[in-house]
Amino acid sequence: MKNTTLLKENILFSRIALGFWRLNEWKMNTRQTLDLMEKAIGMGITTFDHADIYGGYTCEEMFGKALSEKPSLREKMEIVTKCGITLVSPRRPENRFHGYDTSKSHILKSAETSLKNLNTDYLDVLLIHRPDPLMNADEVAEAFALLRESGKVKHFGVSNFSPAQFSLLQSRLDFPLVTNQLEVSVLKMDTLHDGTLDQCQQLGISPMAWSPLGGGELFSGNSEKINRVRNELQKIGEELGGVSVDQVALAGLLMHPSKIVPVLGTGNIVRIKSAAESVKIELSRDQWFRIWTASAGVEVP
Repeated sequence: MKNTTLLKENILFSRIALGFWRLNEWKMNTRQTLDLMEKAIGMGITTFDHADIYGGYTCEEMFGKALSEKPSLREKMEIVTKCGITLVSPRRPENRFHGYDTSKSHILKSAETSLKNLNTDYLDVLLIHRPDPLMNADEVAEAFALLRESGKVKHFGVSNFSPAQFSLLQSRLDFPLVTNQLEVSVLKMDTLHDGTLDQCQQLGISPMAWSPLGGGELFSGNSEKINRVRNELQKIGEELGGVSVDQVALAGLLMHPSKIVPVLGTGNIVRIKSAAESVKIELSRDQWFRIWTASAGVEVP
């Protein structure tokens, strides 16, 4: 699978990433989790996405346990994780309320915990999970600088940030943020028009897309919009020789010039393989705009 470079830093992400936010729901044992990781890498999917809170603070540890069975896999993957959300959980008794914490101390503590849970000496990328209304950009920058200088985190980014929020944090750093992870799909196209993906192009960074298939709604949803989009994807898939709905949807994201990296949310190896094949699909501009029109419900102005 073709890799894409993020910004000016020497970091390569696979064109499709695999997210482990539902790992605790996949009912896999350690051996099966390791097998999934190896098969994904064999397909060229080497970027694995996490967050400290996933699975009620359990998924990182489950992944790390599998990785400990074959530590040599670490050099074949890029691990991304996030911090900044605080959930009320028996595993974090210090959290009294669901909120955000992007303080220097919280970021440093979260990074150390993720390193331990993921069974790794370094993180390829650490993201701030959500914009924090109380974010002190100078404090975040201090935490990032310490983690970078120690070698514990190679690169940094954000998730769900607006262009203004991204620019604020970047203004305090003397090294570049490498990505903004956003909700983007054929059902959710706001970032195509609100300046977010424009900023990614301007800065030369590749955004990551969570829920690139609408969180499964593309297959199971039954609204007028979803049915309209699904029907159009099916028609285009037939034109392309029998390509599946999910492949057409992902190909539409991959076509965007910002070089979007879709983050899959499935542990089903058949679906992962299908997604991996989507990098080979080329849509015409007409086909892309047919998808856009189906999603928007109107033609372009």
